[in-house]
Amino acid sequence: MRKGAISRDGVLKAMAEYDELGRDRFLSEYGYKPATGYLLLHEDRTYDSKAIAGVAHKFDQGRVLRPDELIGGRSHAARWLARLGFVIRSSRSPDWTRDEIILACDLAMANGWKRLEFDDPRVIELSAQLQTMPIHPEELRNELFRNPNGVARKTVDITSRHPGYRGKPTNGNALDVEVMNDFLARPAEMAEVAQRIRHGLTAGEFQDLPSEAEEEDDYSAPEGRLLIGRHRSRERDKGLRKRKIDAVLRQGRQLACEACGFDFEQVYGDRGSGYIECHHVVPLHEAGEGRTKLSDLALICANCHRMIHRRAPWPTPKDLRSLVQSRRYTRARIPSQHNAETDEPAAAPS
Repeated sequence: MRKGAISRDGVLKAMAEYDELGRDRFLSEYGYKPATGYLLLHEDRTYDSKAIAGVAHKFDQGRVLRPDELIGGRSHAARWLARLGFVIRSSRSPDWTRDEIILACDLAMANGWKRLEFDDPRVIELSAQLQTMPIHPEELRNELFRNPNGVARKTVDITSRHPGYRGKPTNGNALDVEVMNDFLARPAEMAEVAQRIRHGLTAGEFQDLPSEAEEEDDYSAPEGRLLIGRHRSRERDKGLRKRKIDAVLRQGRQLACEACGFDFEQVYGDRGSGYIECHHVVPLHEAGEGRTKLSDLALICANCHRMIHRRAPWPTPKDLRSLVQSRRYTRARIPSQHNAETDEPAAAPS
């Protein structure tokens, strides 16, 4: 039997049995517990997604899957059912992301780091903005997803962690504190980041960005995933990269990395001819949707490009070049531990 090889007809039969027996008896009959993560929605009724997927195997594969044979979350049952065209909804709201907390922190800062109420027009507006943010998939959005009550609660979690707060902090998380500290350290810059995110949401600039699963997991930025996604989409613009390369070649320069000097053609011959990556050097909080100039781009080898993006704050190519040169100088000054000609240990200093 192949797990996940279920059909829409098999799922409908499992739902019919669920309706006939009733939820409690159906779950008890097959040893399943009530769903705590995902629910299947069909014709205005809700069903326990894991139990339905497991029982659907009886009709398609000849045997019911035991509860310990599958996971109810997005990796098994919910994904199989969604693939067949069924509507899946989370029974709880997803965790807040950095991008969402940035907007909540910006609102809290504008309110003097004081809590806001659910009926505040600014909270209602932020709730509507968060619901348009293309980060959480539809199956994770329940009917309470980022509603004004939840948004107001998040401002309480944030403001109760402010250094000037004298009461007992609420059960916020480490990311709330991390983003708030970014705002306390760089208020003007982070306010601009929030404005860029809001503008991008209004203009629909983030709709075609890669999903979270497609992003590199060790790339980070205090400005959040949406702005870094837009930043990297510009770097991948083949037309822009070609114009930058053509401009460098017209100036009689080599296609060498501006940080470490690596030249792909010099090392790999024809295979490396014309190849190099582009890095967008304008900081994320300043990079609006204006036209990207060639001077905004730097030619970078793949290794240096990854090192720039690996951890915030990102160094400029010039900063990275200084680091590379410093490391080379340091290594050159370290005396060899072996005699290069005899391969014997170097004599100890007298």
